[in-house]
Amino acid sequence: MPNIEYHMTKFRSIFWHRRDLRIEDNIGLFEASENSKSLIGVYVLDPNLLNLNRTTSEAKNWFLGESLLELQKNWKNRGSCLLILKGDPIKLIPKLAELIKAECIYWNKNIEPYEINRDKEITGQLSKEKRKVYTFLDQLIVNPSNIKTNNEEPYKVYGPFYRKWIDIINKKNLSYNNLIQISVTAKKFTGPDESELTSIKNSDLNYCITSKSKHIYDLLTSNRFKNTNLCPCKPGESESQKQLNFFIHSGAINIYNNARDIPSLEKTSNLSAALSLGTISCRAVWNGAQVSKNMTADNYKINSIDTWIKELAWREFYQNALFNFPELEKGPYREKWLNFPWQNRSDWIDSWENGLTGIPIVDAAMRQLKVSGWMHNRCRMIVASFLVKDLLIDWRLGELFFMKSLVDGDLASNNGGWQWSASSGMDPKPMRIFNPSRQASKFDEDGNYIRKWIPELSHISTPNLLSGEIISAERNGYPKPIINHKNQTSIFKELYSNLK
Repeated sequence: MPNIEYHMTKFRSIFWHRRDLRIEDNIGLFEASENSKSLIGVYVLDPNLLNLNRTTSEAKNWFLGESLLELQKNWKNRGSCLLILKGDPIKLIPKLAELIKAECIYWNKNIEPYEINRDKEITGQLSKEKRKVYTFLDQLIVNPSNIKTNNEEPYKVYGPFYRKWIDIINKKNLSYNNLIQISVTAKKFTGPDESELTSIKNSDLNYCITSKSKHIYDLLTSNRFKNTNLCPCKPGESESQKQLNFFIHSGAINIYNNARDIPSLEKTSNLSAALSLGTISCRAVWNGAQVSKNMTADNYKINSIDTWIKELAWREFYQNALFNFPELEKGPYREKWLNFPWQNRSDWIDSWENGLTGIPIVDAAMRQLKVSGWMHNRCRMIVASFLVKDLLIDWRLGELFFMKSLVDGDLASNNGGWQWSASSGMDPKPMRIFNPSRQASKFDEDGNYIRKWIPELSHISTPNLLSGEIISAERNGYPKPIINHKNQTSIFKELYSNLK
């Protein structure tokens, strides 16, 4: 827990929620509730983070809106309220602080370049007004400032990063059975007094305070994402905890090592959106894995749990990479990729986006994304490799399309995953090419995943379905392959070899 010195007198405070849409195990909120005589919550719908053309998706906005509705209820149940504001936080946070004469403002830090710069400006304004700002690191288990190589440099390769990450966690003062101490928020907050609420109500602040929040209602009703039953990521703090508990107690975590790569099994945790928007904490997820390990002595199960823990480390590796190298947001880590002669054929991009490339495993995955707002991770790697190394399309176009489509779209993880697939990132093995039919044969050997998402091919024999070698008479309107994998990857290799 951060060590912060407070005056003996408790203050009127604001807690600003961002990527921490929960009450429990919220480090900044715990500190605010412990050290405030009155506490009000706020969430700002920032247009820069709600841009459907670049930074978010309708699926993610659905997850956000529903999670905020629950969070608002939780604040009310604890004796205070959560304001929902819409607009520029640089203007709105200081204005709210002025209206209710808040002496302290608390929030949990983020690592994305835009948010870091925005927060610096807000902190500067609040400090000029003699208000105290307290910030905390809540979304990562290990602080990026504390995880360096022996030369005091940021890690650029996952393997050494993971070993250092695990070592730091194990050396922390952990409680029994390797569990990380969790900060439980006070059961009751002391809400704002009548004069504070009157100041807000009489202002021109664009706010919503009721459970029928207009801003959230607008966010949800203007949203075209309707297939919420097909999306495996469920919004809200309570649902996230249920999903974690199910993953542990159903035994899915114990078979994760093999089942995680089979998209038809649906045996992953489905907590990616919850971790991205913070409806569950990274510490609770780590502890869930430790509970599972403490329940078994079976080496296979322990290896599976460790594999899942390594996925948590991948998340932190990509966040560390973006924190230390913010230029990754704009382009490749390996500069030679700036000179790659992308073909960027618009008709091929359109076919890829709509699941009409004629390559069944690719199209099944893209249709899953389009319909459910989510895609299995193995399939993300397949479709990314196909876009870059078969279609010769700039990986940044794929990265952008994912951010505009995914319920769990996260700048660091999405950018890191695409750069890994494109061989442009922090990866010691730059020439990795996935053969779609081999990937399908290995990870969808019965064709169940393809048949689910491409029903017009459900009658095709499994060997032909996996290879994509389907005669015209049996296609039922399904397109022929737009490219030949062997020919296209040969072109890619030649272009790559000519890069300076």
